Amino acid sequence: MIRLVALLIAITLQIVAAVLAIRLVRVTKYRASWILISIGFILMAVKMIIKLIQFINDDFSFYLKPADDWLGVVISFLFTAGVFLIGEMFYSLSRAEREHRRSERRLMRAIIETEERERRRFAKDLHDGLGPLLSTARMSMSALLQHERDDHSKQVLENANNVIIEAVESIKEISNNLSPHVLTNFGLASAIRNFVVKVGQSKAVKINFSTVLTDSDRFNSNIETVMYRATCELINNTLKHAEASAIDISLEKIQRTLVIKYDDNGRGFDSEKAASEPNSGMGLSNIASRMNSINGVFVYNSAPGDGFHAIMKVKI
Repeated sequence: MIRLVALLIAITLQIVAAVLAIRLVRVTKYRASWILISIGFILMAVKMIIKLIQFINDDFSFYLKPADDWLGVVISFLFTAGVFLIGEMFYSLSRAEREHRRSERRLMRAIIETEERERRRFAKDLHDGLGPLLSTARMSMSALLQHERDDHSKQVLENANNVIIEAVESIKEISNNLSPHVLTNFGLASAIRNFVVKVGQSKAVKINFSTVLTDSDRFNSNIETVMYRATCELINNTLKHAEASAIDISLEKIQRTLVIKYDDNGRGFDSEKAASEPNSGMGLSNIASRMNSINGVFVYNSAPGDGFHAIMKVKI
């Protein structure tokens, strides 16, 4: 009785396995490897049914024994051939995954290039369009100030002139932030140093930047742009959220790898929790996506009270 129950359970399981295998044939795009394995599952169910018939009626055992033996041979052959061929299926899946990652990187690179192109265009329009108009207005105001006027009128003109001067400086700063000419003309090290100096003027945080790279050390424009934007994003994050008093940044080239290390002494956060929450740390995930577009790596770590620590690496 126990053997009968075991045979019935085995037959049921074999039938379920065969049905599931058949349903997956379409998912695997009718690959020969999975078809052979599916047939093997079906024949295993048939083999168990033969064993059940032999158990119930011994009179058929003599006739069914050869069929049972040959079914075992066929099943073994099908599984062996299926396993041999299934390697091609896994290779195709791996190849499709690699192509998907390459497509994602190409798409991100295209987005970054388009974004930077629009930044440059907008910066040029500001600098070449609005800049000269404000400069002309400033010259006109300066000319008016040369004439004799009462104190009130002179003060009004001086205030207007100061506003125009401030507007001109703001246009220059906005234009430079959109498309920093230092990055284009002098490279990554100079661009980061220039940004650090500007941020340091506010005295909000002390930034230590160290590098052995010079203006002659130039890299692919996409790499320089992504690394520069990522560093600026990290600095802005520290200023906005970290309540830090010091930031340490180092830029170095180790053999064929460009490395930026970033540390602040802010209040920190739970980096594992931030990574698991979809709406948390969008700036960091954006940096990671941009680094991935240039085949780079972005790794960060933080804990409450332990500041923020990150490293960016990319092959050059």
